[in-house]
Amino acid sequence: MLRENVTDLLFFLAVARERSFTRAAAQLGVSQSALSHTVRQLEERMGVRLLTRTTRSVSPTPAGERLLRSLTPRFQEIEAELFAVTELRERPAGTIRITSVDYAVDTYIWPKLAGVLKDYPDIHVEIINDYGLTDIVAERFDAGVRLGQTVANGMIAVRIAPDQAFAVVGSPSYFEGRNRPIIPQDLTAHKCINLRLPTHGGNYVWEFEKGSDELRVRVDGQMTFNGIRQVLAAAVDGYGLAYAPYDLVQPDIESGRLIRVLEDWCPPWTGYHLYYPSRRQPSSAFAVVLEALRYRG
Repeated sequence: MLRENVTDLLFFLAVARERSFTRAAAQLGVSQSALSHTVRQLEERMGVRLLTRTTRSVSPTPAGERLLRSLTPRFQEIEAELFAVTELRERPAGTIRITSVDYAVDTYIWPKLAGVLKDYPDIHVEIINDYGLTDIVAERFDAGVRLGQTVANGMIAVRIAPDQAFAVVGSPSYFEGRNRPIIPQDLTAHKCINLRLPTHGGNYVWEFEKGSDELRVRVDGQMTFNGIRQVLAAAVDGYGLAYAPYDLVQPDIESGRLIRVLEDWCPPWTGYHLYYPSRRQPSSAFAVVLEALRYRG
C-alpha cells in the first residue's frame, strides 16, 4: 500500500502543481492516459476526489488542496536529503535551474559558464528566459537573475555584473520631422515600443532619475514584444523609441543606426545579481555555478 501510494502521490503533486495533466505528464515522462489512470486509482483508494477536471482546466478540490499543502514540504525535504547524499560524491553533480532575461544570459551568464562547465560534466544547467519576475521558490528554480534593486526581500544576492545603465533610443528615420524628447514627460507625444511583463499582466514602465527626481512613465506605441532584442530591432526599423540596456544598444549608437536621447535622465543602476533563498543550503554543484558567475570587478 505504501509503495503504491508514494508513486501515486508524486503523480498527484505534479498534476496539482501544474494544473494540467498534459504538462505534468511531460514533466514526469509518462503518458497522459497513464497519469490520469494513476491519479484516479489514488482517489478511489482514498475514497475522496482530489482534483476537479473540466475540458479546459484541472484544479485541486478542498481535499486535494489540503493534501498538496501537506505533502509538498515533506517531499521537498526528502528530495533535499537525497540530493545532499549525492553531494558526498567526489565530483559536483546535479541540475541547477536559473531564471533570467535573455540579455543577462547572453552577456553575463553564458560567457562565464561556457568556460567552466566543460570541467564539470555531471553538472547540468537549465536556463529559462523569462521577463515575468518569476517566483523562484514557487516555480522550483535554484536561482534567479535580476537587477539589484528588484531582488525580493529575504534572498541572498550575489553580484554577477557591473552597474547597468539604460538608454532611450530611436532611429534617424524615426526622428525625421519630430522633436527629440528633452524630459521623460515628452515621451507621451512619441511612439514607443513596449516590453510586456507576463507576470504583471502589463507593460514595463520606463524608469528615470535625475538628481532627487524619480519618474516612472507609461508609454504607448504600435508595437509590443516580450523580448528586449525584438524591441531593439523594431527601434532600428523606425517603429518608435526603445528603452534598453546601454551595452546592448551601444554598437547601434556608435554606428549611427540609433540615436540616444534623455541620457541625463538615465544614470547607472545596480547591476545584475544572482539570488536564491536564504534558507537554501547550496550544493557543491550550485557553488561551482555561483563562483563562475560572481562579479570580480
